[in-house]
Amino acid sequence: MRIAIDSGGTFTDCVYLEGSQLRVLKLFSTPQQPGDAVLEAVLSVTHDGKNAEVRHGTTVGTNAMLERRGAKVAYVTTVGFEDVIAIGRQARTSLYDWFRSPLPCVVPPGLRFGVEERTSAEGTILRSPSAEHLRNLAQRIQRSGAESIALSLLFSFANPINEQLVAEALMPLGLPISISHEILPEFREYERGATVVTNAYLAPKVSSYIRALETSLTEKFSGGSVQVMQSSGGIVSASLAAREPVRTVLSGPAGGVIGAYRIAGLAGFTKLIAFDMGGTSTDVSLIDVEEGGPRTTNESVVSELPVSVPMLDIHTVGAGGGSLAKFDEGGVLHVGPRSAGSIPGPICYGKGEHATVTDANLMLGRLDPDLFLGGEVRLDDQRTRTIMESSRASLATLEQYATGIVTLAETAMEKAIRMISIERGYDPREFTLVSFGGAGPLHACSLAKSLRIPRVLIPCMPGALSALGILMADVVRDYSRTVMMPADPERLESFYAELEHRGTKELATEGLSGTGIRSADLRYIGQGYELNVTAGDDLLASFHSMHQKRYGYSDLTMPVEVVNVRVRLTAKTEEIDLPRRELRPGNGTQAILKTRSIHFANAWQKSNVYARDLLIPGDIFSGPALITEYSSTTVLPPSCLARVDEYANLIIEVN
Repeated sequence: MRIAIDSGGTFTDCVYLEGSQLRVLKLFSTPQQPGDAVLEAVLSVTHDGKNAEVRHGTTVGTNAMLERRGAKVAYVTTVGFEDVIAIGRQARTSLYDWFRSPLPCVVPPGLRFGVEERTSAEGTILRSPSAEHLRNLAQRIQRSGAESIALSLLFSFANPINEQLVAEALMPLGLPISISHEILPEFREYERGATVVTNAYLAPKVSSYIRALETSLTEKFSGGSVQVMQSSGGIVSASLAAREPVRTVLSGPAGGVIGAYRIAGLAGFTKLIAFDMGGTSTDVSLIDVEEGGPRTTNESVVSELPVSVPMLDIHTVGAGGGSLAKFDEGGVLHVGPRSAGSIPGPICYGKGEHATVTDANLMLGRLDPDLFLGGEVRLDDQRTRTIMESSRASLATLEQYATGIVTLAETAMEKAIRMISIERGYDPREFTLVSFGGAGPLHACSLAKSLRIPRVLIPCMPGALSALGILMADVVRDYSRTVMMPADPERLESFYAELEHRGTKELATEGLSGTGIRSADLRYIGQGYELNVTAGDDLLASFHSMHQKRYGYSDLTMPVEVVNVRVRLTAKTEEIDLPRRELRPGNGTQAILKTRSIHFANAWQKSNVYARDLLIPGDIFSGPALITEYSSTTVLPPSCLARVDEYANLIIEVN
């Protein structure tokens, strides 16, 4: 049985194939032992766990970075460059915030070690480390109490011989070693070093988690297997994920992007803004099929550390259903980024004591207390009302308090969408907002109206789309190398062939074969930034065109250089045929469960409550309304028009 499991801050979502039918299961997450919820999900859907092929989107690495609870890392680099990892770049995270101090470096001074060696920028070995020096280095690291080693020598991407010598000398220590020429053979010493440090920082925790989970499935449940979702939108084996956990820090959100891309493509939409609102955070990304689909970036920052392995271009803000509301000392209301999580959770779950976005939606009638999770969990609306009434401070009514919470959360999410669209030269009026996550459909229409996005697509099973994306994702391997040379296709061919040979060999060890996509990072000579362009005969023309769109100018007379070459190898996953039904005229009256009052525009309005499972492709109806289902609830404001397409997606025209 094929199972995809996405561990979130509040819920663990499970999507699986039962025969030819897709099924969904949502469980409360177990933050202290994330694997417990995963194993419970496997047992629940298989009954005995046998022969379960599990694909997993994990937040273990993400949380370890955000909470700064990783391993004690020894950073080994060329002598004289030990402090680069702390110095970083001159750019300030918050340029005008004079009171903001950067987070402390994850590698304290006592754990930074220099190696007496040197390689030139062209790859010539100028000095090799002596055997005695390497013995002393190993002894110093052993005495330091380090739990993991990050090895990143100057210009090792051009020639890895010295780095290999140091790695061999440190192997007897028995510590996990992250080696830069294996993980990121690219220039920019700070970014490369930080990426390797991040991998070493996560390695013990993530590796032990993945291996324990794999052991439980293969031994306790007989015949099970584990694969892990990468931040780049592709699946890797558990062994590779355990060895290079830096590739999994946006594991869950990446599944959502892939799911949105696949589902919206079936529905006929090519320009998409993916909007994933869960219990803890909101993730947004822009997808343009004409530009190649989901975009990856090598310029991500996680917990103030650059991570330069390929990741889907996702922007995250601390606004989710569990985001906590509070008043500051001046009486000003704030929402997030702290979250109630699954423990204690929102007030309405029965244990929380502080108002959240979910509680606010409940008080505004936008959640039905009797229909949450298909009626399996009843929301405690009376308890929520009592606590929120006592904590609304100087606000005149409970409705004002709840509306303020929702407005602040939506403002943060609107800003995130503006950042990935308007601020990058894209007009949101040309796009469709694909909304998912347990809380996304509650806010999608309001956000679309604010941003003048004409339509919203709510996919089938929106609360578990990230897990569905993981189930649909292909097996992917990414390879790169810095070359620093003119854009000459003939000279580049040997580098591409080398990367493809390495990738083909690695995939073959798993019994897989893949097709390759070549690309290159290009820039005008003298620039300090690059643009990634798909390789081909029109490489230069594509670069000039992209530069014009991104920065507002291009210069055909300027010489262009290739900085990095990249190859992505993809082994296709067996296609999942989603159910498709014939359209027929209808108005959805057969799906109306009841009516209830919902608060819109400072007034309570009588609204229909629809059961999404009872809607039929072809149904068309208007708001105000609630559309409830097992994994989520959709709010349909007044004047908005919803229709059900042949794949059971909700397409909402926003007016």
